[in-house]
Amino acid sequence: MTSPGRLSRGDRLFLTLVIGLPLLALLVLVWFPAFASIALSFTTWDGMDLSGVHWTGVENYTQIFTNYPPFWPAVRHNVIWLLFTALLPTPFGVFLAYQLDKKIRFTRVYQTAIFLPMVLSLAVVGFIWEIVYNPDTGLLNSVLGAVGAAHHIDWLGDPDLNLWAVLVASGWRHTGYVMILYLAGLKSVDPALREAAALDGANGRQTFLRVVFPALKPVNIIILVVTVMESLRAFDIVYVLGGGTGSKPGMELLSLLITDNIVGEAGHIGYGSALAVILLLVSLAAIGTFLVQSFRKEDR
Repeated sequence: MTSPGRLSRGDRLFLTLVIGLPLLALLVLVWFPAFASIALSFTTWDGMDLSGVHWTGVENYTQIFTNYPPFWPAVRHNVIWLLFTALLPTPFGVFLAYQLDKKIRFTRVYQTAIFLPMVLSLAVVGFIWEIVYNPDTGLLNSVLGAVGAAHHIDWLGDPDLNLWAVLVASGWRHTGYVMILYLAGLKSVDPALREAAALDGANGRQTFLRVVFPALKPVNIIILVVTVMESLRAFDIVYVLGGGTGSKPGMELLSLLITDNIVGEAGHIGYGSALAVILLLVSLAAIGTFLVQSFRKEDR
C-alpha cells in the first residue's frame, strides 16, 4: 500500500508512457532532424554513406546566395505567396466570418460549403485544380472560350501565369480555414461589448473594427502565424500542379528546392539542409518580430 502523496508503480508507469513516449517522438521526429539539418548544412554529403560526409563550412550558403539560379526567384515567389495570402484570402475569410456571424438564413450550409476545401488535403486540392486548369478540357478555359490548341491558355505552363494560378487554388482552401477560426472567435465575444458600442451610437461596421476586432487579438495572432507558416512551407499543391519539380520556371519555392536537393537524384543533402536552415530562420524572424511587437504593445 502506497503512502499518501506518493505515486504507485502503476501510476509511474502510466505517466512514463503518457509523457515519455510523446516526448521521445518529439525528440526523434522533430528536434533531432532539425539539429541534424543544421549540422549537415555545413557539410557535403550524397546521403549514401556516413563516411562521405565532408565538412565545408559556409560554402553551401555562399553557393546558394551567389551561384544558385533558382534561389532568388524562389525567395521572391515565397514573398509574393505571403503577401497574396495575407492581403486576399485572409481578409476575405474574416469578411465571410463577419457576415455569417449575423445569423443569416442557411448559415450552416454556407459555412459547410466554404469550409469543405479544408477537409481535403492540399494534394487533393491540387488534383482538383489541375482538372480546372487543363488547357484543353479544363473548366476555366471552357468558360472563357479558350479551348483548343490555337488559342488555349496554358495556366500551369506559362511562367507568367502559373504562380498566380496556384495562389488562387491555395487561397480557395485558406479562406475557409480563416473563416472557421474567426467565426469561432466571434462566437466567444462578450455580447455586452456590442451592446455598449450600440448605446454609444456605433454602427455594425464601427463596432466590429473598433470593439470586436481588437478584442479578438489572440485569434488575430493565430491567424497571422498560420498565414505566415502556410505561405513559407507551401509545398503539396505546388508539387502537384508543378509536375513534381522545384525548378519549373515561374513556380520555384524554397520548400521545393529543399526537396529537390535532399530526395532528388543528385542527393545534395548538405545543400538542401542549408536551404532548410534559411527557410527556418526566415520563418522564425517573421513570426518572432510580430510576437515581440505585440507583447511590447501589451506591456505599454
